[in-house]
Amino acid sequence: MATHKLMIDDFVSVDYGLIAIHSSLEDYRLAYFINRHLELRLERCPRDVSFKRKDGESFFSRYLFEDDTNDAAWSLIQNKNSMVSTHTNNTSLFAGEGLMGTSSALFIPELKTVDYILKIEDTESDTAIDNAVTGLLAIKYIATAYKIDHYKLKSKNNLIF
Repeated sequence: MATHKLMIDDFVSVDYGLIAIHSSLEDYRLAYFINRHLELRLERCPRDVSFKRKDGESFFSRYLFEDDTNDAAWSLIQNKNSMVSTHTNNTSLFAGEGLMGTSSALFIPELKTVDYILKIEDTESDTAIDNAVTGLLAIKYIATAYKIDHYKLKSKNNLIF
């Protein structure tokens, strides 16, 4: 009887592109301008992307557009957000009470200066990503936009949702 081995590398294929966006706009305004210039229909997802960490939980807004004609999915994800954390202070007079505080959290920690990430899934080629970058640079409220090499990211598992 013959045996057939399947290698894990046979199933691993990267079929998405990432674009870094630097902008001071709020997420809903940025989605509006991207919809106008790239002719998309990004809509706010009902559930944010969340991560539980040892010092609290962080939430990142996500806008999604599923393009049925090109079989692609566009996701705009907030990279910087504030995180609500609770700390217990055992040295205070009221020991056992939690202190609420906020700190900044990053969706992709390697990209500290990036404000938003645009993920394009099921792209046919790099020309679609290059055209998207060109369209994003035409928006006057975006300081810069460029492609991200996702092979160099350590926290690429955050992009699975």
